Amino acid sequence: MQKCDPKFKTNLAERCYKFGLKVIFLTDKLPNKRSAWVIGDQVMRSATSIGANIVEARAASSRLEFKKFYEISLKSANETKYWLELRKDAGLADKNMINALSDEVTQLANMIAASVIKLKSKRINF
Repeated sequence: MQKCDPKFKTNLAERCYKFGLKVIFLTDKLPNKRSAWVIGDQVMRSATSIGANIVEARAASSRLEFKKFYEISLKSANETKYWLELRKDAGLADKNMINALSDEVTQLANMIAASVIKLKSKRINF
């Protein structure tokens, strides 16, 4: 039987936290116009939700609840990709910075998706 590596969970949570901070810092640099506020708010909410749900999973009372938090985190990561691309195409941030953030959220989403797949199998112990 496979066991989850506790260090993997810590590293994932830490990467999500740092990613959220980067999005917050970038959002604070947006121009003062309505479109920037709306997109900035949405991307900040979805980006910070990724890590928040990973951390919340640690307090889950069941395996099903744990998996659900990871699934929500994955959905937030996918939503964040959308808002980052929209922000880039609207010219509301430096394309290189958005590309770097898009790459990072894609990696996070892949890690979370792999975890969700493992959680759906019945051979994993915690």
